[in-house]
Amino acid sequence: MTTENDKDKDQIEAPKPAKARRTTKDGAKAKPKTATAAKSKAKAKTTRAPRGKAKAAAPATDDAPKVAAEPLAVPRLLTRYRDEVTGTLTKEFEYGSPMEVPRLTKILLNIGIGAEAITNSKAVENASGDLTLISGQHPITTRARKSIAAFKVREGMPMGLTVTLRNRRMYEFFDRLVSSALPRIRDFRGVSRESFDGRGNYALGISEQVIFPEIDYNSIDRMRGLQVVVVTSANTDREGLRLLELLGVPFARTEEELAVA
Repeated sequence: MTTENDKDKDQIEAPKPAKARRTTKDGAKAKPKTATAAKSKAKAKTTRAPRGKAKAAAPATDDAPKVAAEPLAVPRLLTRYRDEVTGTLTKEFEYGSPMEVPRLTKILLNIGIGAEAITNSKAVENASGDLTLISGQHPITTRARKSIAAFKVREGMPMGLTVTLRNRRMYEFFDRLVSSALPRIRDFRGVSRESFDGRGNYALGISEQVIFPEIDYNSIDRMRGLQVVVVTSANTDREGLRLLELLGVPFARTEEELAVA
């Protein structure tokens, strides 16, 4: 008869079954994976950055200082137009609505290169640099629409440069033109009053680009002229003339004004 002590003894002395050892394809014994090794491998997979991709930037914190963009100042000429010119034109022409008061719409700047582009390969580049300094905006190259054998012009050749200014840059350029550039012309006696097109738009020709303070005389390759076209919303030349006169354009005196003076 077996007692309870003998049963306990048999359970204690019974050998435990051996664990099956893992083998590789070659029959070699494989090392058993431990829990720590598996955890470290999984951690390496999560922290390793993919190849060929930049690391993600650190998220911005709320403690970082926020810099507010400063508002741009209103051009001086625009302020003058709103405070003085609008009221004066309304009284003189008896406009019924503020929308009828003429204003500046856009300003066009043109430089013609012509035959210079054939002989000088850097003519377009140099003229573009001058026009960029004058206007503060990169110009567009105008090209020939058709070939003319007598002038050695081929279709698609660069023939000039043009810039269209609106809004803020238009007022800033017009202010520099009437207050700084035109007074620097030698023996200047005012611009012509007869350069309107019948609809209140004015065209002005400038023979030398060096009258603008932005152009350095020692850095230019040659003298180039340009054309300035001021487009307004006026319906007549009389309204356009009065608008530009109030904005500061130095028009030449008429014979009546010279006789009175």
